[in-house]
Amino acid sequence: MNKKRGMSPVVATVLLIAIVIVIGLIVFLWFKGITDEAITKFDGTNVKLVCEQVSFSAEYSNGNIGISNDGNVPIFKMKAKIIGAGSYETVVVGEGDSNWQSTGLNQGDAYEGSLELNGATKILLIPVLIGQTESEGKKLYTCDEMYGKEIVVS
Repeated sequence: MNKKRGMSPVVATVLLIAIVIVIGLIVFLWFKGITDEAITKFDGTNVKLVCEQVSFSAEYSNGNIGISNDGNVPIFKMKAKIIGAGSYETVVVGEGDSNWQSTGLNQGDAYEGSLELNGATKILLIPVLIGQTESEGKKLYTCDEMYGKEIVVS
């Protein structure tokens, strides 16, 4: 009188296998996204560790910025985070300027050029280094802001 039918064992097995495959694929893609390929300097040191060794000085006056590489690490580019009242803008210093060398600022090199602020109150200079990856060759790495230098504009 009371007929209860369950799921077929074949259908249940196929569903379990499909669920396991989907979960395995999700975990694989998640781990693949977490592990980035390391960017190394040409001596084999991880570029994230090299950011700690970057040393530079900078000053801003009357629309002109001066940057000097005081350390042993070449600085390929320099990003400027121009901070104003409640907003900021990020630009690459010296982009399109013939004063900025194509190889960047090597040890002891200096750059002087113009930088428009448009009412900004601070400039945060962040070094950009160049490194090497196995799959892509040369690759740029922007250091964290804590390795940058802040200039207060008066």
